[in-house]
Amino acid sequence: MEEDVDGDLADIEALNYDDLDSVSKLQKTQRYIDIMQKVEDALEKGSDISNQGMVLEDDPEYQLIVDCNSLSVDIENEIVIIHNFIRDKYRLKFPELESLVHHPIDYARVVKKIGNEMDLTLVDLEGLLPSAIIMVVSVTASTTSGKPLPEDVLQKTIDACDRALALDMAKKKVLDFVESRMGYIAPNLSTIVGSAVAAKLMGTAGGLSALAKMPACNVQLLGAKKKTLAGFSTATSQFRVGYIEQTEIFQSTPPALRSRACRLLASKATLAARIDSTRGDPSGNAGRTLKDEIHKKIEKWQEPSVKAMECLVRLGVENCVYQLVRANLRQKLLRSSRKSMAEAVVLPLD
Repeated sequence: MEEDVDGDLADIEALNYDDLDSVSKLQKTQRYIDIMQKVEDALEKGSDISNQGMVLEDDPEYQLIVDCNSLSVDIENEIVIIHNFIRDKYRLKFPELESLVHHPIDYARVVKKIGNEMDLTLVDLEGLLPSAIIMVVSVTASTTSGKPLPEDVLQKTIDACDRALALDMAKKKVLDFVESRMGYIAPNLSTIVGSAVAAKLMGTAGGLSALAKMPACNVQLLGAKKKTLAGFSTATSQFRVGYIEQTEIFQSTPPALRSRACRLLASKATLAARIDSTRGDPSGNAGRTLKDEIHKKIEKWQEPSVKAMECLVRLGVENCVYQLVRANLRQKLLRSSRKSMAEAVVLPLD
């Protein structure tokens, strides 16, 4: 056991953290090269119609999609590693920048654009950042304690920026390929949640067959903890939800009903995945039927209750509102009297 620990420490110490190739190795792996080459070839020739009668797991294009989903996660992790490398180097030049520009790709673009320039009025950041952020960055740069980087350190930083941007382009190419094939691989699932979300659900679940076997309650949480695409925020979510919240149906649902809508979407998406895994309906009609059912249920939830309608009809709108106000006031008075009784002090008799 001690030998294993000593060996791990020796490996860590042997790493040269000043060398980008020592911390970022994905682009030079044979797996990365092979998958990216297959993606480029597939995008050039389009979808292979001759494979549509094949069992899904035996379809080479389906296997490529599964590999692409796995690679996109690895690319995202690699971008984070490179982002940390860039921050460590550029912190000497502009330490405040990392607190102003949080997204790794935006940070890499800005660092590459600024370089060693100390006067940011000479640097055009238009198109890289929002106008308000550009103003804050410019003002902060005028008072920064940073110093120009040595030429060799600057070159390593720029190279790291180029590598991060190249990985981001590769990730977009991979996702474009996956989304373009979802209409063929999972037509019914894509109809309900959209091609982008369908690709993410498949990738996180480990393939279409694995997604089809997964309970709906687990499908609802796919992507809730593990982030596969940077830039998406779940800060406004009041309950645990994953990729489902990125669907058009979820976003168009009133906030008070989104929890129920999420469960409904997950259950229908699971049914659609089961249909697609057996290639039960390549036309996508089953998915359209399920999507219509979702819309009808959400519309039904938004209808006023029967009791409220009966109240309006029986008493009239004005009288009904008056009765509701009286009931609300009565509840407030009751709570106030109970509080007063609880706080009352009983004085002893002389």
